[in-house]
Amino acid sequence: MPVIEDPAAAAPAPTDAEVFAAHLGGKLRIQPPTAVLDARSLSVISTPGVATVSRAIAADPSLAARYTWAHRLVAVVSDGTAVLGLGDVGPTAALPVMEAKSAMFKSLGGLDSVPLVLHGGPDVPIGDVVDTLVRLRPSFGAVNLEDVAAPRCFELEAALIEALDCPVMHNDQHGTAIAILAALRGAARLQRRELGELRAVVAGAGAAGAACARMLVGAGVGEVVVLDSRGVLHPLRPGLVPHKLELAALTNRRGRTGGLADVLPGADVFVGLSSSRVGEELIASMAPGAIVFALSNPVPEVDPAVARRHAAVVATGRSCWPNQISNLLACPGVFRGALDAGATRITDAMKFAAADALFELAAEDLSAESVVPDVLDPRVAPEVAAAVAAAAAAAG
Repeated sequence: MPVIEDPAAAAPAPTDAEVFAAHLGGKLRIQPPTAVLDARSLSVISTPGVATVSRAIAADPSLAARYTWAHRLVAVVSDGTAVLGLGDVGPTAALPVMEAKSAMFKSLGGLDSVPLVLHGGPDVPIGDVVDTLVRLRPSFGAVNLEDVAAPRCFELEAALIEALDCPVMHNDQHGTAIAILAALRGAARLQRRELGELRAVVAGAGAAGAACARMLVGAGVGEVVVLDSRGVLHPLRPGLVPHKLELAALTNRRGRTGGLADVLPGADVFVGLSSSRVGEELIASMAPGAIVFALSNPVPEVDPAVARRHAAVVATGRSCWPNQISNLLACPGVFRGALDAGATRITDAMKFAAADALFELAAEDLSAESVVPDVLDPRVAPEVAAAVAAAAAAAG
């Protein structure tokens, strides 16, 4: 993939008129596989024929997996408290984003999904949100959480995993972490380096940053240091909320303190998952062959063209630059694999298998401008799904 010096020239920004026209009336439609063309087809699809199916399911509920769409239907659930690039816009304004996610489930992974936006902000007890989805459970086969703010997202995901007998995953956390690990493995392979040799700095301790740090540690990255807006996470830093205290205990084994200027010099990897800005001088201070993943949207932490002056591999979260690291690389393939395997949980082993599958695809044509597959590569979702399903089967 060529380096794009002027992304606007390759992918001009859409006009407001074009955007509103594309969203007019929403972006989703229900298209039944069997058209009702005459009285006989009506009697088969609806009354009286449908009663035969309902009676059969009432006698044997397992038949619902065969004769309804629920087993293959993903609920895309959000409270709109952390919509990418917008922040807390609430559930109504989040609905267009969830519709887009559902469209991607179908287009990229061949899975049906339905967007569900709920009033679930800080004033709504977690238990109320969980109870709502528990009551709706007969209508879907998996839950994909989207755009829920940290730290509430951690508690909500854990509560839903405990309460529901189906796959649940917060895509902003784990989908992003899967894609980042795959990209880092690609960048390391390109430089003939092992993950254990690398020192990584993760800027951002929210949903994506926390999951990324845990996954990098689990993959064996030599050293991982995490920062939030107040600086480096370490166990002795006062005032850490529970998930940051856990991160502090898991990472930063050398007990570093301070801010980005104290830990980025000499680092091999920078992963940006915050809205902060990073000066060119700090990127220049990184180790030779540096890897820079500036993933904030819509504005990366450092301009990719600037980062390329000093780094060997540069990636962003934007489609108009090479090396787009997007959670769409992981999801919907992860859900498709989990549902194919009949899994009731999405485990760490399944997440690592998804990252492995993405890395193997990228390794076929590895370059500094292509350390992860393209989001629109039609092989991505099927390969991820197959790897996830195999990991689920191996774990029983």
